Amino acid sequence: MTEKISPRVLGAVVATGLMSFCGVIVETAMNITFPTLMQEFNVSTAMVQWMTTIYLLTVAIMVPLSAILKKRFRTKQLFLVANLLFIVGLGLDAVATYFPILLLGRVVQGIGTGIALPLMFNIILEQVPVAKIGFMMGIGTLITAIAPAIGPTFGGIVVSTLGWRYIFIFLLPILVLSLVIGLKCIQQKSTIQQMSFDGLSILFIMATFAGLIIGFSNMGEQSLFSWLVGGAFIIGLLGLLALVVRSQRLTTPIINLNVLRNGDFAGHVLSFFLIQITALGLSFILPNYIQLVNHSSATAAGLVVLPGALLGAVFAPFSGRILDRLGPKKPLLIGSTLALLALLLFSFLGRTLNDGLIIAFYLIFMVGVGLAYGNIMTNGLQLLTPAEQADGNAIFTTMQQFAGAMGTAIVAAIIGQSQNAGHMKVTVATAIGSQHAFYFLLSLLVIELIVLGKVILWPLDKSTQ
Repeated sequence: MTEKISPRVLGAVVATGLMSFCGVIVETAMNITFPTLMQEFNVSTAMVQWMTTIYLLTVAIMVPLSAILKKRFRTKQLFLVANLLFIVGLGLDAVATYFPILLLGRVVQGIGTGIALPLMFNIILEQVPVAKIGFMMGIGTLITAIAPAIGPTFGGIVVSTLGWRYIFIFLLPILVLSLVIGLKCIQQKSTIQQMSFDGLSILFIMATFAGLIIGFSNMGEQSLFSWLVGGAFIIGLLGLLALVVRSQRLTTPIINLNVLRNGDFAGHVLSFFLIQITALGLSFILPNYIQLVNHSSATAAGLVVLPGALLGAVFAPFSGRILDRLGPKKPLLIGSTLALLALLLFSFLGRTLNDGLIIAFYLIFMVGVGLAYGNIMTNGLQLLTPAEQADGNAIFTTMQQFAGAMGTAIVAAIIGQSQNAGHMKVTVATAIGSQHAFYFLLSLLVIELIVLGKVILWPLDKSTQ
């Protein structure tokens, strides 16, 4: 008889999922508010971008700590701290009268999100019956995937009708609901361990992500050899090298990088990372293309990409059920192939895409992503032992956040270079730059499909076939 998922476990997934939903939607909704914030607080484009950069940076630093936090503290304690920090951060931003207060609110939200994001998947892996893990991981992916699908539309409507502060205000009751459900439903299953935080490892994590995210965020405006790009990359890479060396010398590192010695798992992580860069890069290109090349409104741009984004999000739990029933080969390889096909179409017609073609191609892409994305993470984590899964989850979630910053920054730089070159009209320059960005994303998906095909069809560990 198939084991059932208990109502308390479902409640715990919903509670942590609502927190993750708020963390993602506030990130995507805020991008719409930048022109308004620049005018209200009298700040430049480069300065207002820190609303996103500082949030992503904080989340990226916190997520790698999630594995050791899970081992050291009770799940309900972590949930409570994350939820309350998020509420405080929203409150700060809702009443902020100075830009530095806005940034402080984003940092506090980032700490809460960084703790919250891995919690949901840790609970699923630990408390859901094995036969239902694929489906529940799909539900988890749905919760976090639907937020960026509706975020820009939500942000645009709120800003144009009530004002940007209501983006934060509307999320407060969702977080309170999450808090009530979580306190009632979250249970402790794993044993708490006495573990110390290694200060040097935390410092190296901060250097790694501060350097890399700042470097990528400034690629579109600064020279590669400037301190804000080249210098930041050097700091990030040195921090990463130091973190790897330090982790090898510790008995209980903050994040166990040794799980990447499992070649099949590492292949899943790389595939997940590449498909995430592609998805977020495409979500940046298309709204800009629709507005600057096709001369449609911002509202129209949101509506054109909305069907594909919603389809991909809604498809996630069904793809998890397919994984449970048929195994990983079909959903992962078919999904990645569909995404690759869509990028081929975007690339070949990159200078002459009308809104109808964008809707059609994006629907194909998001069906592919819906089939493959969450299932890559699910299948990859099942290659690890139960003791290693918290570290594996931390690595996947960290890569997810880092890919967001990296994908957006690189495609923005590619399009920006085209727009700044020569004396072409913005329409033509944007179309050419977008096509070059499509080529870049297409190359990433080719690598992703090759790597995924290798670890799925010819795994190093034959028992995983």
